[in-house]
Amino acid sequence: MNKRRLGQSDIHFEPFVLGTNVFGWTSDESNSFAILDAFVAEGFTAIDTADVYSRWVPGNDSESEKIIGRWLKARGIRSKIVLATKVGSDMGQGRTDLRASWIATAVEDSLRRLQTDYIDIYQSHWPDPLTAEEETLGAYDKLIKAGKVRVIGASNYDANLLASALKLSEQKNLPRYQSLQNEFNLCTRNKFEGAVQDLIVKEGLGAITYFGLASGFLTGKYRSQADLSKSPRGEDVAQYLDARGMKILAALDTVSEHTGATLAEIALAWINAQPGIVAPIASATSVRQLEGLARGARLSLKPEDLQILTAAGNN
Repeated sequence: MNKRRLGQSDIHFEPFVLGTNVFGWTSDESNSFAILDAFVAEGFTAIDTADVYSRWVPGNDSESEKIIGRWLKARGIRSKIVLATKVGSDMGQGRTDLRASWIATAVEDSLRRLQTDYIDIYQSHWPDPLTAEEETLGAYDKLIKAGKVRVIGASNYDANLLASALKLSEQKNLPRYQSLQNEFNLCTRNKFEGAVQDLIVKEGLGAITYFGLASGFLTGKYRSQADLSKSPRGEDVAQYLDARGMKILAALDTVSEHTGATLAEIALAWINAQPGIVAPIASATSVRQLEGLARGARLSLKPEDLQILTAAGNN
């Protein structure tokens, strides 16, 4: 399995990043440990989390980072893992926050929860319109020089904002975003395709995209309103239950007949075939699901199958 380079950095990993927003939510600690163990056993290394995961659960206090930290300590394999987390979401301060003072505090909290002394990829989770990008990049510069962060990435940035940040990095000799984490899947393409993707390719960044399975819709288990009760995430899938969504599922069914692969495997393979992609992020709530995602990361689709899938989602 070939590793891909993250932007222009010295970080390389396989074409599948494990998403962990379910840890402490729909996956308890024991199950999360099993998923992490299976992920590593399959030969993968990149894990993505955030300080805010999954604080939307009553009584939950950044459980995702805590669970990962306890797992890393128990397994003793920190050096073999590419660890990515994020800063900037509302953690109780009432705003999206990329101020230097907040970043300096938040990184120490994440390092403590993750039980590590460095973060491989530290990402701006959401744009902060109240803070100058130069202040944010300056804060990251200090963290990189202190050895607490290896590289930085952006998340949920549009093309204009990302281009402006890259230009500022060059002009001010500040750290450069090496990655972009935007939503991207067969159903939701407008947050990456077009200007953002063109910029990623032109500037040599790497995309690690999220919601690769469209909250589970692209697994094929949600095909009617009645199916939405199958999972706590079912309510997030309702938006895809339209004519376009059904057309995409039909295309996945067709490619599944050609390949023998599951719909989830095919959906991930389609993402991995797109220009600028380093890896899709996908989460699992069982070892069986994880094994399927691993097969998807290894799947290579024929050009004609890629075209069927792409055409199905074209508006």
